[in-house]
Amino acid sequence: MHSPAGSTNEPADNDTCSGNIAARLRQVAARQPGQLSMARPLGRYAPGREREYATMTFADLELQTSSIAAGLQQMGVQPGQRIVMLVRFGVDFIALVFALLKAGAVVVLIDPGMGRKHLVRCLEETNPDGFVAIPAAQAVRMALRHRFPNARLNVTVGKRLGFLPKPTLEQLAGTPSALYEPPPIALESPAAIIFTTGSTGPPKGVLYTHRTFNSQVDQLVSHYGISPGGKDLSGFPLFGLFNAVMGTTTVIPDMDPTRPADVDPPRLLDAIDQWQINQAFGSPALWTAVGRHAQEVGRCVPSLSRIFSAGAPVPPKVLELMRAAMAVDGQMVTPYGATEALPVASIESREILGETADKTRRGAGTCVGRNFAGIQWKVIEIQDGPLASLDQVHELPAGSIGELMVTGDVVTSQYVTRCDQNALHKVQEDQRVWHRMGDVGYLDDQGRFWCCGRKSHRVRMSGRVLFTEPCEAIFNTHDHVHRSAMVGIGPREEQTPVVVIEAWQEHKPADALAAERLIGQLLELAKLHETTDMIEKVLIYPKGLPTDIRHNSKIFREQLAPWAARQLQQRKQRK
Repeated sequence: MHSPAGSTNEPADNDTCSGNIAARLRQVAARQPGQLSMARPLGRYAPGREREYATMTFADLELQTSSIAAGLQQMGVQPGQRIVMLVRFGVDFIALVFALLKAGAVVVLIDPGMGRKHLVRCLEETNPDGFVAIPAAQAVRMALRHRFPNARLNVTVGKRLGFLPKPTLEQLAGTPSALYEPPPIALESPAAIIFTTGSTGPPKGVLYTHRTFNSQVDQLVSHYGISPGGKDLSGFPLFGLFNAVMGTTTVIPDMDPTRPADVDPPRLLDAIDQWQINQAFGSPALWTAVGRHAQEVGRCVPSLSRIFSAGAPVPPKVLELMRAAMAVDGQMVTPYGATEALPVASIESREILGETADKTRRGAGTCVGRNFAGIQWKVIEIQDGPLASLDQVHELPAGSIGELMVTGDVVTSQYVTRCDQNALHKVQEDQRVWHRMGDVGYLDDQGRFWCCGRKSHRVRMSGRVLFTEPCEAIFNTHDHVHRSAMVGIGPREEQTPVVVIEAWQEHKPADALAAERLIGQLLELAKLHETTDMIEKVLIYPKGLPTDIRHNSKIFREQLAPWAARQLQQRKQRK
């Protein structure tokens, strides 16, 4: 794989820590010591007024992370030990992740919003050696200490009450940085355990190595031409970590990163203008809110030349809205991948709006673009069971719908929780591993992948299979529909397809008559397309469709299916 200038994907000197992704932070700090690494908003937001920010340079960040790493080493943290991070996204979060990586720890990252039951079970399965956590999380950990018998290395982040563990982050940060001793870290050394969103089942812990992180950075820099010195408004915590090793300033947005759909657009737009931000990362839910607001008030942010959006397909209307608000020659790109393999592919908004969006509206699926230089992929025959080796795989020709599988340095090799899932997702080929993405779709004659939805979400009727993305895209063309979700009701091979609709707030039916009128219009729309002409059941969801915590964009169809079944049963009884 090609590595751009400045890459540390292979050791460049005699530093025993040079395989460590955190070594790239030291290199950035040496090249750009006075550039701001992070800025976080202070005080209350006042529309139209410049806001005060606390800032930190790359030299400051390098020094602070070495001090914290030295403190971690002094308290006994050893390479390979698993340390859970339960800290809100911000300056402390970024500094702590790099300090733990510097110490050689395996950082366990998890979305607290997944709910207490999933959270505790996932953390218990990692068998952590300690917790770096805010006081509330430490208190819960102590109450459940029998679930985490080996968690003896604990740090309190924030104001410490008397019963909470020492040391505090403040105490660690006071350790002389000269005491930090870089441990020997190889590219294949474990670096993190990152949990999937759990949108299609229980969350799974994915093992990241230092090679994984290094390769991700190399792919992003090379593919998008990211150069040091830019400013990024990061609406997704993981991208804030990438910024630090790409020489990009992270401006932390005034928002709850676990609820991007609830963002207050003026706060983000004002920050972009104040900092002359050239790059921003957010989920489709975030850009939907920002784009609609920008159109309503006629707002533009001409400094913004690159927008990333990931987590789910971006509706073409949102692309149009954001293109109108950003730099005229700017790019809005949608990287495609998963926690287990990221990035895999990418497509730019002009290609979508100029070509693929029209096909999507007619039921062709969602084009996610061409594969990154470091990715190999195949579309294989759909199977729900395990595939132990590549010789069991049946590759399909272009144009045929199957499951996507990928391999490359950014593709992780195993789950370390829910290990039973390895057999269903990992395929061995000599010394490398292929990952079955769980997404179905096809490759076109230009080498682009068109996603047709999740394998587990396909609806199997008698003699016919329906895929979610092509069907839902047709319903989404109705002006009153924000988004939709198709689910299957009934026996596995004889399911009834039901499309559940979320209407835009301003178009929510006011009464039963208006709801039936909208449903009638949607059923007429379905009959116009071969993809959807067998769908005869449409329901209107009374509130926002349930979505994942991380992006507020992936729809939890597993929750909708039982609801839809109950609604149909109640309708049947009323008749």
